[in-house]
Amino acid sequence: MSKPVRKAAPTEDHYDDNPRVYVARSGIHGRGLFARAAIEADDYIGSYLGPATQKDGMHVLWLWNEESNRWEGIDGENEMRFLNHSSTPNADWWDTDLYAIRAIARDEEITFDYGWDDEDDEDEDEGTTGD
Repeated sequence: MSKPVRKAAPTEDHYDDNPRVYVARSGIHGRGLFARAAIEADDYIGSYLGPATQKDGMHVLWLWNEESNRWEGIDGENEMRFLNHSSTPNADWWDTDLYAIRAIARDEEITFDYGWDDEDDEDEDEGTTGD
């Protein structure tokens, strides 16, 4: 009689599809996203992939949709889900695509500003998406 096969929990290796970045332990929170090699300002880093959602969650990226005039979520399933917040980010979104807003050094953590208002930033300057 065979035992049921248990699916292993995702590891950093599981998120190894993007040649520009890798997932590793973060000094900000849990795991983060890091540059494999130097990335120049304005370079494409990657796209946030996952199913659409209207439920909040740990790895949901919320984007304002001007056509529908509402917030729409993407429940991240790729390495981009490990991006952490910084009030001095080195990357930003253009729709679901992430671009460097300044030069990013090899092995530097890639971050973006979650868009919290100023009061939230004072309470918690560095935050979490990565686990």
